[in-house]
Amino acid sequence: MASIFVRWLHYARLSGRVNCRLIINFVEEIQMTSMRRLAAIACGICLLPVAGLAVAAAQPAAVNAQRLVGAENEPDNWMTTGRTYSEQRFSPLTQVNDKNVDQLGLAWQFKYDLDRVVEATPIVVDGVLYTTGAYSMVYALDAVTGKLLWKYDPKVWRGTQGTGCCDAANRGVAVWGGKVYVGVYDGRLEALDARTGKKVWSVDTVIDHGRNYTISGAPRVVKGKVIIGNGGAELGVRGYVTAYDAQTGKQAWRFFTVPGDPAKGDESDTITMIRKTWFGNQYWLQGGGGTAWNAFAYDPELDLLYIGVGNGSVWNYGLRSEGKGDNLFLSSIVAVRPDTGKYVWHYQTTPGDSWDYTATQDIIVATLPIDGKPRKVVMQAPKNGFFYVLDAATGQFISAGKFGSIVNWAKGIDKTTGRPIIDLEAADYWSEGKPKLVFPGTQGAHNWHPMSFNPKTGLAYIPQHTTAEHFTGKKVADKSTRFKWNIGVEIPAVPEDIAGREELVKLFTGKLQAWDPVQQKEIWSVPYPMMSNGGTMTTAGNLVFQGSSYGELNAYAADSGKRLWNLPVSSAVVAGPITYAVKGEQYVAFNVGIGGSFALAFGVVAERSPVVPDSRLYVFKLGGKAAMPELKRHVRVAPEPPVLAASEADTQAGAMLYAENCAVCHGLGGFSGHALPDLRYLTPEKHKQFEAIVYGSRSHLGMPPFGGRLESSDIEKIRAYLVKRAHDLKNEMAATRPATEEKTK
Repeated sequence: MASIFVRWLHYARLSGRVNCRLIINFVEEIQMTSMRRLAAIACGICLLPVAGLAVAAAQPAAVNAQRLVGAENEPDNWMTTGRTYSEQRFSPLTQVNDKNVDQLGLAWQFKYDLDRVVEATPIVVDGVLYTTGAYSMVYALDAVTGKLLWKYDPKVWRGTQGTGCCDAANRGVAVWGGKVYVGVYDGRLEALDARTGKKVWSVDTVIDHGRNYTISGAPRVVKGKVIIGNGGAELGVRGYVTAYDAQTGKQAWRFFTVPGDPAKGDESDTITMIRKTWFGNQYWLQGGGGTAWNAFAYDPELDLLYIGVGNGSVWNYGLRSEGKGDNLFLSSIVAVRPDTGKYVWHYQTTPGDSWDYTATQDIIVATLPIDGKPRKVVMQAPKNGFFYVLDAATGQFISAGKFGSIVNWAKGIDKTTGRPIIDLEAADYWSEGKPKLVFPGTQGAHNWHPMSFNPKTGLAYIPQHTTAEHFTGKKVADKSTRFKWNIGVEIPAVPEDIAGREELVKLFTGKLQAWDPVQQKEIWSVPYPMMSNGGTMTTAGNLVFQGSSYGELNAYAADSGKRLWNLPVSSAVVAGPITYAVKGEQYVAFNVGIGGSFALAFGVVAERSPVVPDSRLYVFKLGGKAAMPELKRHVRVAPEPPVLAASEADTQAGAMLYAENCAVCHGLGGFSGHALPDLRYLTPEKHKQFEAIVYGSRSHLGMPPFGGRLESSDIEKIRAYLVKRAHDLKNEMAATRPATEEKTK
């Protein structure tokens, strides 16, 4: 009987008909113990890739260790955030290539429930696509037709947005063993049934609900454990990474990235080690920071999990650590064992970080020719403007090159020690209290927007930024409270006049940059008029795909940078695209939806983009004939502002209060980047409701409640400032209208 079963299984696999459900049914009919054992083996076998055949699954999201480790051999699927554990975002698919990419047409599109930021990288497993929208809403879609199979709303209280740094974003899900895992904005980690979308388990990852913890990143599953970090360093939290059993949700281990209250004792020898690099008591009183909110990679051969660690809380090095010490593991790549969370090695990109230079940007594992020999490395292009190549096994520094267009905080990287040569004259704003204009700014030379690596070209593709920040250190750190940023520096003012804004805009540009990590130099680049363009994806078809903040989808030749395909869409693109195949047909998918820290806080630049909130998933194929949605563009129509009756003193006080409480969402200087309401455009009705809105009447729509934090008189001063800015806008539009009309003629 066993021999018959083996022959049947062999035939079924060759014919493409095998799946574990058939095997189980077969076993149930025979009711033999020996056959059950054989079936268990067969189930494992059937999950392994078979050349030329799609892998049949017993159930949706039937992903296990074997499939993820062998993901390179399943080009049709995109089973984890970076497609494979190496996080290269490289696809071996070639049906769509540099010769025919201009024939891409829309296969289908999906409209999200909320027209808010979309940062997720979709996951595709066996013909089903899983993705997320704002506020951690999860969607399962047919990958061929776009039909909604199910959706899950974790019911995040919209007012929770006030506890987060950078919009109500979510960067996607993980899948494993028939479950879909999502990190929820308010700090929950949840497992959903991949067939129905129903919740299987939920755990609270937050260690202190008095602090402003959030989750925006995508989980990873390694060796049966779901790995997740948290965000909140700008708002006064202590960073950590937690692993949970994928089946039960039971905590397996927790790895703290910075030391906590010494009176409570150290959680490990590692914490004892790194505490020696911190000074004073403010670091733990203020949270310390070091949140791991985005970047993870895994190497199965070395059995190392790589963690990208973020900035300090507060930013100001003088207030955080008395201006002393490296402050480990801020702005570091840390390698740990995935079974236990045990520390193995670290490399710090920015010792004593004081500029929000996170190392939470994508970590890529690859094999490169170093000194003429193949060497496994990890690569990262963090915010600080230098591209790093490290030994994957030991963390040994190999090389670094300046990929940022303008970098003045450091003169370079010491080739022996791997430490930056910091230019204190240019970048030290904390010692003597002198303001400094620092490059890159807090948006970084590269932010979270995913980069990719093509092993065929040997190039990394970076969504690069040119940014600057005017740092003025505070003398005393603010106390960490709910809904309040805590960074130890003054919120920078932006010029409100046209000429001043034009000069500022010149400092915030972007480009797609092809970088050679061996030679540490740029090979080619494509300029963009604005920063915060989408993540990249590259293929064996000699292609690089990227969307832009101007509302465009693009494909470029991976070897030369020549643009080969372009399509306008209504909203900005910040997420990374993917490609996959079903039944021999290749698809390219873009998530589209304006938002994130740049669109919110830096509206003075972002408003130059013509995009509108219109969140969708677009999926293309060669010869696709589906109709694109109507193209929408932002139109400026301002209502008549109220009479400006407030005193100049109250208006100026309102400007300060606005900067401290409102600007990170509604834009510095009152300039909105179209993602959230521009408060210069408030209607008379909204002016009447203003106090109630600020106090919380619209918290269910995402406006955090400020009751108990702002007095009625404070709110009125903020409103007075907005009335002033509405009059500024009216006068500006009147002054520029004749020129605009003439240009139109």
